[in-house]
Amino acid sequence: MHDLMSTPKSTSRARAFPIQSLRALMLASVALTAAGCSGFGGKSEFANIQEDPADQLYNEGLALISSGSYNEAVKKFEEVDRIHPYSEWARRSLLMATYANYEGGNYTDAIASGRRYVTLYPGSEDAAYAQYLVAESYYQELSDVGRDQQRAERASAAYREILEKYPNSEYAVQAREKLDVARDQLAGKEMEVGRYYLGKRQYLAAINRFRTVVTDYQTTRHVEEALLRLTESYYALGIVQEAQTAAAVLGYNYPDSQWYRDAHTLLQKGGYEPEENKKSWISRAFSSSGSLL
Repeated sequence: MHDLMSTPKSTSRARAFPIQSLRALMLASVALTAAGCSGFGGKSEFANIQEDPADQLYNEGLALISSGSYNEAVKKFEEVDRIHPYSEWARRSLLMATYANYEGGNYTDAIASGRRYVTLYPGSEDAAYAQYLVAESYYQELSDVGRDQQRAERASAAYREILEKYPNSEYAVQAREKLDVARDQLAGKEMEVGRYYLGKRQYLAAINRFRTVVTDYQTTRHVEEALLRLTESYYALGIVQEAQTAAAVLGYNYPDSQWYRDAHTLLQKGGYEPEENKKSWISRAFSSSGSLL
C-alpha cells in the first residue's frame, strides 16, 4: 500500500505540486478497507471494520475537504484518532487534519498536527509532506520586514529540516526556494535596523547589523547594500582600511552595482580607493579571491 495514494500533494496557494483528486483519495481508502492493508502482515487491523466507523468518518472528512468545509473535516479526522488511535486510519487522518487546517487558514493547528505526525511517524513516506505543511504554515504568516520576524525564522528552520531530513523528496526544491525567500526577509529586517542606527550615527550598532547580513545572509539580495553601508559606517568612524575592504569586496563581486559606485565615490572624496585587506573579517567572510562563497 502506497501512502501517497491518499495524500494531496499541494494546496491552492501557489504550490508546485497539483492536488490529487479527492475521488482518488476515496477510492484508495475504499481499497484500504477491502484489502485490510495486507502489507502490514498478520491479521488485518480492519477485519472488523464494519463495526468501527473510522473508515466512514475518514471518507466523510475527505468529502468535506472537497466541499471546502475544512473545519468540519478536521473534526471528522480528529474523531478517527479518538476512536481508533493506533490504526492506519488514524495516521492518515492526522495528515489530512494537518492539510485541512492549512487549507482553512488555521496555521497554528496545522503546525501542531504536522509536528505531531512527524514525531509519531518519522519513517512514513508522508513525513516529508507533513513537514512541508508545517513550513508552509509558517510561511503563509510571514510579516513585512517592519514587524517581528519570528515566523520567518521558524519557517526557515522548518524548510531547512526538509532539506536535511528529506533531501531527495519532491518537496526539497520547493523548500529551498521558500527558504531563500524567508532568509531574504530576515536579512531585510537586519538591514532596516542597521539603517536606523546608521541614521542615528550609532555606527557600531549599525555595523553589527550589516555584519550579520554579510556573514549569515550572504546569498540574499541585501548583501550589496550591506557592503556599502559597512563602507559608510567604517569611514564615518575613521576606520578607513575596513571601509576600503568593504568597498573592494563589493566592487569585485558586483562591479556594475550602483551600491559599488556609491561606495567608490565616498572613498574618492577622501582621497582613497577600494583596497582589500585579506585579514579583515569582511574578506574572510568571502573566498580568498574575494568572490562569493
